[in-house]
Amino acid sequence: MSKHVLLCDDETAIIRAAEIKLSRAGYRVTCCSDGQAALEAIQLETPDLLLTDCQMPRLGGLELIRRLRELEATHDLPIYMLTAKGFELSAEELKAKWNVLGVIAKPFSPREVLKLVDDLFAVGAV
Repeated sequence: MSKHVLLCDDETAIIRAAEIKLSRAGYRVTCCSDGQAALEAIQLETPDLLLTDCQMPRLGGLELIRRLRELEATHDLPIYMLTAKGFELSAEELKAKWNVLGVIAKPFSPREVLKLVDDLFAVGAV
């Protein structure tokens, strides 16, 4: 069974490009346009990995992560945070406080995202 990746971002073009790249590589991909939709999707089926934007309508990425970390089923869910270049987040702080794997600056290359996902699953971390 292929690994399930949930992509969460309110910028459709960004999500679509990453979705195509990951799907073609054999991953099962679910897309959500805001944190609330992602939270609801995760409660129905926990993915193997979450890639979420920070600034989104209804529920931002940091609040989404906070809520996921409070739940036993998603406490250790691997997460990468996506951020716009002008919105700086400390990767070290996110790792320490919320157990986030890393921060990916937008705009990013879908190839870069695929490499991160491939590397994560190849090492058997997930």
